Amino acid sequence: MPPTLASLVHHSALKLTVRAGEDRLDVPVRWAHVSELADPVPYMEGGELLLITALKLDAADPEAMRRYVRRLSKAGVVGLGFAVGVNYDEIPQALVDAAEEENLPLLEVPRRTPFLAISKAVSAAIAADQYRAVTAGFAAQRELTKQALTDGAEGLLRALAAQVDGWAALYDASGAVVAAAPEWAARRAARLTAEVERLRERPAPASAVVGGGGPEHAAAGDRHDDRVELHSLGAGRRPRAALAVGTAAALGTAERYAVHSAIALLTLTTERSRSLYTAQQRIGAAVLRMLLAGEPDHARAVAGHLYGDLLDVPFRVIVAESAPAPVVRTHPEGPGHGPLAARSPAPPTASDTAGEPFGGLVEALESAAARAGEAVLVVPEGERLVALVTDGGAAVSACARYATALEASRAQGGGGAEADPGDELVVGLSAPAGPIAAAAAYKQSEQALSVARRRGRVFVEHERLAAGSVLPLLADDAVKAFADSLLRALHEHDATGRGDLVASLRAWLSRHGQWDAAAADLGVHRHTLRYRMRRVEEILGRSLDDPDVRMELWLALKATSTD
Repeated sequence: MPPTLASLVHHSALKLTVRAGEDRLDVPVRWAHVSELADPVPYMEGGELLLITALKLDAADPEAMRRYVRRLSKAGVVGLGFAVGVNYDEIPQALVDAAEEENLPLLEVPRRTPFLAISKAVSAAIAADQYRAVTAGFAAQRELTKQALTDGAEGLLRALAAQVDGWAALYDASGAVVAAAPEWAARRAARLTAEVERLRERPAPASAVVGGGGPEHAAAGDRHDDRVELHSLGAGRRPRAALAVGTAAALGTAERYAVHSAIALLTLTTERSRSLYTAQQRIGAAVLRMLLAGEPDHARAVAGHLYGDLLDVPFRVIVAESAPAPVVRTHPEGPGHGPLAARSPAPPTASDTAGEPFGGLVEALESAAARAGEAVLVVPEGERLVALVTDGGAAVSACARYATALEASRAQGGGGAEADPGDELVVGLSAPAGPIAAAAAYKQSEQALSVARRRGRVFVEHERLAAGSVLPLLADDAVKAFADSLLRALHEHDATGRGDLVASLRAWLSRHGQWDAAAADLGVHRHTLRYRMRRVEEILGRSLDDPDVRMELWLALKATSTD
């Protein structure tokens, strides 16, 4: 502890006597300062023990002493030491009364005690306190390092909570609590998600101090009126995680050393994990290439324990792109073919993983999978991101939620915290598949992504396309242009009033070429309908006996009827 007035009074060599303010002797003393100025306040910082002989003061004037003591009290002076036997044989009563009125500790300094002795005592006590703090800080650092090496982040948090006599919690990149100590602190930490999210928006390193949660959040064993420090973790521009430390009061020097040591160790762990993550991504890229090349056994062997569980259950393939225009890609047919065979993905940097549009999506997928204990394989490939996620798992749901939030943000014309509305992120999701059908699932996700781009959507699921109707796809402008071109000659013929070939063609196709039924629908003789169908063939130059021609004409009629 820093020196206090009480420790100075009990210092056997100083022989100080308390004349006023006995109940405030436990106040810490930041320094001992000598000044004979009538107004020393401009030169004070607060927390000082002021030493005087009243050389330039009328210490016997009650009103002057009231003003003098009042100024010292307001300036944060913690005590006044008056040397007797120099200008006054004893402390004037006016000064004693003024000190008692302001409850300012007044110490009588005997003539044989020089002010220098008091200054030395304060300085030595401050130095000893700092030495104890540094020593305790180094001991805390050793303990935190030991726990981090033996028990990981959980052990480090337990040691840190013990060092600061409070609690500690670790958040992942999405702001979710991943570990806390003691156990009850997880509830307290979860209420700070909004503050952690705001901290993540600031460049690292960043910190913030927040207050308690209020009585309404009180629970058994839950401290809700604490002081909480939040610190970002990570060496990159954007924090990868955050640390929360809750205590009953402001941190002392030793506790501050412990917190800074924890930040350094957790940052080192985060960056080391990042290096492992980069290596894992390279392995993931190789696994994905093998799956798409139809080599599931080789993929399993390379995946080992990293992605083994993912390849043992039905999974889905996610393909996301950021390019504003569709890119023609050849479906991979084996090793050395396709978009994933040309090169391994470049190791992601902080700006890569944090940059939009993939940064938020990757965080959503990996955080959801980590909380659910699922494996997830993510491979960035230039303007494209490929991911394998467990079917029906948390990562699939997180992908859908992220896309929904992004679409809502774009609809409102705002970017929000997760993505920039200017980024053209589109995502396609395949149907469930296994390792043998990975290539087919990849193709499905590409098809879903293509539909999403044409429809102006962020996210399209292939199963929804297969379960629905093909007719909504005919609303595409390219399809409508083809239909108009194909039927233009028939419309021009009908515009002359020489017949109704378009309506006749529609009726004949809808009746699957049954002459009598189609003629009855039109209210004409079947020979008239036969004549009209021959005219259709002559004008279009195509035979209605060809099933492909009938299909194209029927789709063209449906496309033009949607206008």
